[in-house]
Amino acid sequence: MATVQTTLWVVVMLVILAVAFDFMNGFHDAANSIATVVSTGVLKPGQAVLFAATFNFVAIFVFHLSVAATVGKGIVQPGIVDTHVVFGALIGAITWNLLTWYYGIPSSSSHALIGGIVGAVMAKSGAGALVAGGILKTVAFIFVSPLLGFLLGSLMMVLVAWVCRRAAPSRVDRWFRRLQLVSAGAYSLGHGGNDAQKTIGIIWMLLIATGYTAASDSAPPTWVIVSCYVAIAAGTMFGGWRIVKTMGQKITKLKPVGGFCAETGGAITLFLATGLGIPVSTTHTITGAIVGVGSTQRASAVRWGVAGNIVWAWIFTIPASAFVAAIAYWVSLFLF
Repeated sequence: MATVQTTLWVVVMLVILAVAFDFMNGFHDAANSIATVVSTGVLKPGQAVLFAATFNFVAIFVFHLSVAATVGKGIVQPGIVDTHVVFGALIGAITWNLLTWYYGIPSSSSHALIGGIVGAVMAKSGAGALVAGGILKTVAFIFVSPLLGFLLGSLMMVLVAWVCRRAAPSRVDRWFRRLQLVSAGAYSLGHGGNDAQKTIGIIWMLLIATGYTAASDSAPPTWVIVSCYVAIAAGTMFGGWRIVKTMGQKITKLKPVGGFCAETGGAITLFLATGLGIPVSTTHTITGAIVGVGSTQRASAVRWGVAGNIVWAWIFTIPASAFVAAIAYWVSLFLF
């Protein structure tokens, strides 16, 4: 009985930690959803966070749990995950998120979590315990998602420029101020749909490992799904203003038409990845789209030094969070 009670206590603690990570994910990545719409002046900051948080939660009714299934069942071999692995993964991801948030660096909460899982699993059982297909798919989209965002954002900008070539600039600005609400809503929907499911996946992984959910179940308990979507929406409401400034002002200056094109390109990328069950970085996606939009004007419109610093953060995210997760795994063996 004591062992069961101890396990239950540890599971509850880890679920709370995972939900806290999900809240932080929304807080950290709020910039991805609202930076463009705030920097173009279409919405005030307070309005923007409420707008984005609403669509973050509405995503619960739109997307299937494909990403959650990838994280929960498609990254680690069955029977490897235990409470120590989950603890290490969450500590690794949270530590990297706090560090990048403090310095205003728009890194990926998603890949910090994947890196945490990888580091903790390798500390326990080595690389052979990882599912190569799931890892390769996730790593590939580190490069694919920003490139696709860049391509779609720049193509949208070129298309809009051609369609509106004879319209008065003031009229174009007025129309795209309205249309940017649609694109911002779509991007926030994609953000909630992809990012909340990553936390759903790790809680699902934990419940399977501790026997509270069967591995054969097609979905985790409803309370897991609802709590994760509520947490990411709440995190978005509080926003990450340090990163908003980097995303919305430092990379390139955006007008409503540019914000619309960046958000639309990013939203299409997120919808595609979520449909395929691939956990992608919303940060990578929107950054690529913003750079794509800026580069269609002229190369000097993009502050490539800032963009380069962001790329370096992307490169270090998985190994850095994996390293911290491995240490946290070993520490957890002495804690519980």
